[in-house]
Amino acid sequence: MQSRTEGITVLGDLQWRAWNGMIADVWTVACDGQARGEYVSQAPRLVVVLDQVGEGGLHVMSSPGRGEGHRVSRREPLSFVPAGLRVWSRTENLRRLTHLDLHFDMPVLAGRFLEGLDAAAMDRPRLRFSDDRLLSLARLIAVECRTAGTLQDLYGESLMAALLVGLLQGQAPADRKRGQLPPRQLRRVIDYIEEHCGRVVRLQELADLTGLSATHFCSAFKASTGLPPHKWQMRARIERAKTLLVTTETTLAAVAVTAGFSDQAHLTRVFRQIVGMTPAAWLREQSG
Repeated sequence: MQSRTEGITVLGDLQWRAWNGMIADVWTVACDGQARGEYVSQAPRLVVVLDQVGEGGLHVMSSPGRGEGHRVSRREPLSFVPAGLRVWSRTENLRRLTHLDLHFDMPVLAGRFLEGLDAAAMDRPRLRFSDDRLLSLARLIAVECRTAGTLQDLYGESLMAALLVGLLQGQAPADRKRGQLPPRQLRRVIDYIEEHCGRVVRLQELADLTGLSATHFCSAFKASTGLPPHKWQMRARIERAKTLLVTTETTLAAVAVTAGFSDQAHLTRVFRQIVGMTPAAWLREQSG
């Protein structure tokens, strides 16, 4: 991306994550009274204001000076910028700003997520708008950018897929119902998740098992199981951890790594969320 800025100072290190066809990065910047910028990218992107210090906001414009004299609304935190569209920005009454940039590789995503969606929406700019659902998903993606490790790639890809679908706001053809997976396909996917739950499982891997697009697969899997794929994988990891706890004498830290968790604290936190008690308490209960 080409950019030119003035009155903007980057604070701290860039935090980012990359998924197949999508890159997310979180920036925190200090702004002076005349902060402004000019940007153009070869990839479409969504800019999301996550946090700010000051009473004003960020103004994104399709031509320089177009927003002069107009008050910036804090209630319009989203701007979608199509590929190749040059935009200008300025801040109003801001001292610090944290924003998330989501970059979409459309050649990669076209065959994975766009089935039945309004792909032409990626060519239409939407500057300064609000959408509570998209903002919530963006905040969850920002948390992933700030989280070390890559064990949650399936979760991150699911978030990005949901955000992309919401952004396109397309509707599947009326005569095509997105129902449950056929039992044989569902069993195949579940077996695959359980067999490989200890490593990073990508959303596209699971979709390929069914011959569906990633978004169609996510919808069908949740309709079939009541859970999104990443939560099913997390439950599979917990079941593997339980088996290891009762069949081996290894340490809890070793169990955590073998089952696919980043460390013992990660295992304990998720174990408590799903089982309702810590691994140690659960193991004592089994022994009793």
